[in-house]
Order: sequence, then structure tokens, then C-alpha cells
Amino acid sequence: MKFTFTRNKIIYPIFVLALFIIVSCSSNNENEKPVNDIYLSIPDDHFETILIEQGIDSDGIVNKQILRRDAEEVSHLDLNLTVDFGEISDLTGIQGFTNLTFLSASGQKIETIDLCLNTKLDTLYLQANYLTSIDISNNPNLILVDMLSNQISSINGLSRATNLKTLNLSWNNLEEFSIHNESLEVLHISQNLLKSLDIDGAINLKNILLTSNKLTAVDFSSNTLLETLLISDNKIQNINLQHNSYLTHLYITSNSLTSIDVSNNQELVDLRVDRNPDLTCIKIQSGQEIPTISKSDYQELNNICN
Repeated sequence: MKFTFTRNKIIYPIFVLALFIIVSCSSNNENEKPVNDIYLSIPDDHFETILIEQGIDSDGIVNKQILRRDAEEVSHLDLNLTVDFGEISDLTGIQGFTNLTFLSASGQKIETIDLCLNTKLDTLYLQANYLTSIDISNNPNLILVDMLSNQISSINGLSRATNLKTLNLSWNNLEEFSIHNESLEVLHISQNLLKSLDIDGAINLKNILLTSNKLTAVDFSSNTLLETLLISDNKIQNINLQHNSYLTHLYITSNSLTSIDVSNNQELVDLRVDRNPDLTCIKIQSGQEIPTISKSDYQELNNICN
């Protein structure tokens, strides 16, 4: 029996598969030059100059490329050690640093970043850039992510960062935020535009900073390990804290509360509830002592509130 094969039928599915892999893990920079097995493209002169200064780019010449092996030898990359070479606007080439565990590129002019191939990253500092979105779906080893002061309106892949402990997204443009990540312990997301917050899936959160947003309602019933909750300067009308018995610091000034009950929060040492115009009574348990309290003149602490 003789078998015959059509060449196109074999090549086509292979081509489609290869194309899928490339598209699903590619740079966002359309101007990126092709790379080969020997060299990585580094189109940003400031980026390459810093790599030369730190002894990473071994040829010592700003020529928009470095040896791939030079990049692969780096596990710790701090692009903020020197400030004399201008600001980086393009981090194309960072994908070739496949053994990176630490990356700091703060105070630059970076608008996009592709960390698809930096799968070993555990620490990421990208404060004070111009990022509008970021995808960390391929960075499961991340422990700390700090993207303070960008223009971020979306972030993808948080649920896959199963080792994540600290996340800082303060001073960004988020209007809604949802996270289902059981490893997260510290969440800073102040000075955003938040109207919606879903953190039910972050059951190990201990510290939350949510000041200066637009939240009208919050639910912390699943976050039973909470110790610090800073949520001042929002529009919150009511809050239920009966499940947060470990709470030590509660800042909820400048909101729209009409009532609040902290009688089940026996560990409280610092309570700030002033500047809630419609809140006159803060319910506490009889004999409950809170060392530091900040309240308005028209407010009182009582074990009975009507």
C-alpha cells in the first residue's frame, strides 16, 4: 500500500501553531528589530548606555544590540543606579534577560513593557513611568510588584502570581479592581478612580491602603486577617467590620458614614472617624479601650447607638 502526503497540509498547521506561539508572547513595540541567537536588539540608547556602565553589555559600544549571553547572565538589574544617561523610554530587549529575578526601572519614560519571557522575576519596581496597562500572566514567581504613580487602568495576570505578597498600584487610573489571589498580604491602591472593588479572593490580606478613591461600598467579610485598613477620603456610606477581629488600625475619615460598629474589633489601637458629617455615634463594646482616637466634636463613642 502506498501513502501520499500533501506538503501544504503538513506545513499549514505547523505554521499556524508557530504563529500562535509568537503572537501570544511577543513585544508590544512594533519597531522592535528582529533578534537572533547571538544578539538582542536594544533600540533605546539610554538603556544600552546603562547596560554598558554596569558592565553588562560586554562590547562597550552603543550599537543598539548586546550579546544574548550577556543578558542571560544577569539576575539582578537595577536601572536606577545611575542618573546621568537620560531616561529610558523603550525597554525592548528586556525579554532576553530570561534569568532576571529583580528588575527596577523607576522614574523613566516607559509606556509599555513586555515581561512575557522573564518568568523568574520575583521583584518588580516600575514606579513613576507612563504605563497604562501591564500583563504579568507569565510571571508566577513575583513576590513584590510596585507600580506606584503610572497611568495604569488595567492589569492582567494577578491570579497567576501565586507567590505575590505585596502589590502597590497607588496613584494610577484604575476605576475598578478585582483580585483573586490567596497569597497577597499587602495591597496599596490609593489615589485612583476606584468605584468598584472585589477582593473576596484575597483571603490573606493584612494591610490595605485605599485612601482617596470614589468607593461608596466595600466588603471585607472575606478578609478576616485584616490588621490595617486605611480607607479615608472616599464616599462610603456604611461598612461591616464584624468579621475583622484582628483589625488594629482603622482610618475612615472624610466619608459619608451614618453609622459604624467597632465593638467586635477588640484589637483596635488607632481609630480615625472624623469628618463624617452624618456620623454622630461610634458603637463600641462596654469597657472597650482604644488608645488613639480621632473624632469630630459632634461624635461620641457609646455602647448604644440609635
